[in-house]
Amino acid sequence: MENKKSKATRILKWVTGGLESIIGFPIIGGAIVISLMWTPLLLMLALHIVSLVLSSREQGRKKTGHILGIIASCLGWIPFVGMVMHILTAIFLMMEAGKDE
Repeated sequence: MENKKSKATRILKWVTGGLESIIGFPIIGGAIVISLMWTPLLLMLALHIVSLVLSSREQGRKKTGHILGIIASCLGWIPFVGMVMHILTAIFLMMEAGKDE
């Protein structure tokens, strides 16, 4: 049975994975990021850092998705590289959220 803290980090993985999948979608994600002057990348960077800190406080939690998210947020301004990184991050986060128990 999950405690409240581990349930919160699991929910954070689902939320950040969903947001990353939206940003990674080729035309829509690019339009959102550019129209908001790259602010979504900064918000996702902050969200991934907070989530990484919370995940690292729990033993047995994987951190790969959040680390990839930090890298994706830093490289997201590069058109093709950013898209691929956001899609990979979304996949990793959602796989980790589904496996965490």
